[in-house]
Amino acid sequence: MSNHPIPIDDIRAQSRKLVRALGFMGGSFAGTDLPPSSVHALIDIEAEPGITAATLSETLALDKSSVSRLLHKLEHSGDVHAWSDADDARIKRLGLTQQGSARLSAIHDFARCQVAAALDRLQPQQHRTVLDGLALYANALMPEADQRATPIEIVTGYHPGLIAGITGMHIAYYADTAGFGRSFEAVVASGLADFCSRLDHAENEVWTVMRGGRILGSLAIDGQDLAPGVAHLRWFILDASLRGLGFGRRLMAQALAFVDASPFERTDLWTFEGLHAARHLYEAHGFVLAEQYAGDQWGRDVQEQRFTRWAGASGSSERA
Repeated sequence: MSNHPIPIDDIRAQSRKLVRALGFMGGSFAGTDLPPSSVHALIDIEAEPGITAATLSETLALDKSSVSRLLHKLEHSGDVHAWSDADDARIKRLGLTQQGSARLSAIHDFARCQVAAALDRLQPQQHRTVLDGLALYANALMPEADQRATPIEIVTGYHPGLIAGITGMHIAYYADTAGFGRSFEAVVASGLADFCSRLDHAENEVWTVMRGGRILGSLAIDGQDLAPGVAHLRWFILDASLRGLGFGRRLMAQALAFVDASPFERTDLWTFEGLHAARHLYEAHGFVLAEQYAGDQWGRDVQEQRFTRWAGASGSSERA
């Protein structure tokens, strides 16, 4: 082991020089009047046309409200345009306008000239040293990049944190989209706790979409809380960053394969009016609207809906 002290303060000093030289402290950044976060947003939107705001938030390591504000400004300035996802109108896809592409092209030209001018002051054999050092240091500063690269998988069965994770996803989504609060959270949490105590029964199963230990989606089949021979499809939810990528269809396919391999006569699910993308997915897998009625069990009045899929009704999942 080396006895040389770690040059922490020297590295910090060089980092400050780098930040100031690149214009992060104010004034013109990358030859534009845009703040650094907006410049980085344009670069990432160009790199991944159709990226969602949620994915952009994760990539930029900014909270969703900050990304929402900067996107609003970029749309207002005419640099970015947004459109609704073909499968889920709640999801907005992002792309550069012609003006935005032209602005970003100028940013790239400015930055390349800036880098080239700096490298001209070095010996050619030092160029690779600069690149390797920057890459090594940047990767060490951003271990979360490894987490973003962690594969996404669908896990069957109970695992620690399942009740809290699924409940948290539901309350976060439905509090925002439907105004549900304490009553809804209590029903979800208590229902999940009861269900998990019965997971060793052959008629019950749960699937969760996982990445790096975090739950990003869920769906369960409860074969015991309704009438004999009736499966209950419950707790279907998917993180916004995964919508439109096929994980909802994959969850549904696994759950219905489980149902079809069991002696259930039909499968019921309850939802409420207005969730159009979810309804499209249900109907594509053979569910039909069986009844609709006013209800207030979630803390406010909604039009509750029951969808039913009879045994052998495969629907049109290949088109989903």
